[in-house]
Amino acid sequence: MKNFTSVHDVKDTVKLIRDAIKLKKDPWAHSALGKNKTLGLIFLNPSLRTRLSSQKAAQLLGMNAIVMNMDKEGWALEWTDGAVMNTNKTEHIKDAAMVLSTYCDIIGIRCFPTLTDREADYSEHVLKQLIKYSTVPVVSLESATLHPLQSLADGMSIFEKWNKPQKPKVVLSWAPHIKALPQAVANSFSEWMQQLDVDFTITHPKGYELAPAFTKGINIDYEQEKALRGADFVYVKNWSAYEPYGQTPAVEKDWLLSEQKMKATNSAYIMHCLPVRRNVELPDELLDGARSLIPLQAENRLFAATAVLKNMLENIKEIKPHHLQHA
Repeated sequence: MKNFTSVHDVKDTVKLIRDAIKLKKDPWAHSALGKNKTLGLIFLNPSLRTRLSSQKAAQLLGMNAIVMNMDKEGWALEWTDGAVMNTNKTEHIKDAAMVLSTYCDIIGIRCFPTLTDREADYSEHVLKQLIKYSTVPVVSLESATLHPLQSLADGMSIFEKWNKPQKPKVVLSWAPHIKALPQAVANSFSEWMQQLDVDFTITHPKGYELAPAFTKGINIDYEQEKALRGADFVYVKNWSAYEPYGQTPAVEKDWLLSEQKMKATNSAYIMHCLPVRRNVELPDELLDGARSLIPLQAENRLFAATAVLKNMLENIKEIKPHHLQHA
């Protein structure tokens, strides 16, 4: 793959998941692949799993990793073409991307939404501007609308735990939170589940519908208890409303999952991407219970990143060096 921004950049989703699971069994098997290659990681927003897993994945492949917290350490970037830069923006992404492409063989970027301007957020302007001006592959470390590395790890976790002939029922269940959160994880999980052989349902209160582009044809149930019946995997996640954008409409019923509610499932596994606000989004009893896949999901973030970087490095090696293209 050239870039990794969504499931649509992946030629074969199942193969990529299986490749990641294979890498997990022998993490250092390709430690020479990234020799003399550099991964540049640009963070405009906070991170724990994404940052550390990407750095460690680079190490597993023999790459050097450079990390820059652009919001704290870098110049303020201008993302708009043709801008008259007479405000607080110091460097244009056109120039920054040129430098990054010179120093790095692959660039990763993490850029959250504003949750105030839906058109701007869903245009993925920041991510697309970096891709536009970069001359090397770009990996999304979570964008305004999607988090593909998380979804790849989620797919791995489901594959590792499911060994029955029938397809599993997977439920994405909205959860309470104290503030408005992005829709990226929910959007992305929905995209990836549509590429896999699963029975997929999303359940949330009315008013928390996701963007139609990510949920077309998917079963949406406003009754959590009904949606949970017979579930094999329950992915718990909060998100803010798509319309009115970024808002948190009042919710009447109790949407906090519990052991009692889980009795309606098929002894379902519990999933969450982390970070999680304990006893707000999920109770301790489920987070720490025997059916929790949350530690596995976090572990798999490392091998999801490794699989993506490996694929990119193999693609880079197939491309003839620029100075030899016309030889």
